[in-house]
Amino acid sequence: MPKGYIVARIVVTDPAQYAEYVKDASEAIRKYGGKPLVRGGTVEQLEGEARPRNVVIEFETLEQAKRYYHSPEYQAAKQKREGAGRADIVAVEGA
Repeated sequence: MPKGYIVARIVVTDPAQYAEYVKDASEAIRKYGGKPLVRGGTVEQLEGEARPRNVVIEFETLEQAKRYYHSPEYQAAKQKREGAGRADIVAVEGA
């Protein structure tokens, strides 16, 4: 069965507030069986619009990735992110 991934491209505008989001989101990732593959790191724009922070989280299935995103735990964390930056987040099925 193909894995599921959450892919986020983020611009952080309030690092202190964003850190509170990361703390709670990290707990939700663990609870729902996610494995962070990329969290931040150096970015080199090759095409299109780059974002300074990029995150890739692997889950056993796409359904599990969506369960994580829609979970009460992650939605509570997400509220802490509001006003701390801009994010584009997708759920993707892959190898």
